[in-house]
Amino acid sequence: MITYNTENVKMPAIRRRDTTAWIRRVAATYGKKVGEVGYLFCDDEHILEVNREYLGHDYYTDIITFDYCEGDTLNGDLVISLDTIRTNAEKFGKAYDEELHRVIIHGILHLCGINDKGPGERELMEAAEDRALELR
Repeated sequence: MITYNTENVKMPAIRRRDTTAWIRRVAATYGKKVGEVGYLFCDDEHILEVNREYLGHDYYTDIITFDYCEGDTLNGDLVISLDTIRTNAEKFGKAYDEELHRVIIHGILHLCGINDKGPGERELMEAAEDRALELR
């Protein structure tokens, strides 16, 4: 089950049923099924609080992924700052909707085991995001 909630922001204009089906399709391409995945859309201040409290980081970010996966079943909580998505969309010259969906699937890709912090991993993640966006 995939849930969508908000903290300090309005729910973004996403088609939840279509987004859920898309997430399941992407997970299946990695041999995974979706268990309990919770999205929390929030503002910059809330994600900063989460970043400080749970990760010890003192900066804003677009997404924080908490991974509770078991075997081939994806379970996790994904905290997404709509403020940072808007800022990044402007910075990279992308449409807000495209950046939002890129970040929505970015967290799922992390749950599928794709990392983006090590050497060469960022490029692998971006390629995976591009493939996933084509399935939308």
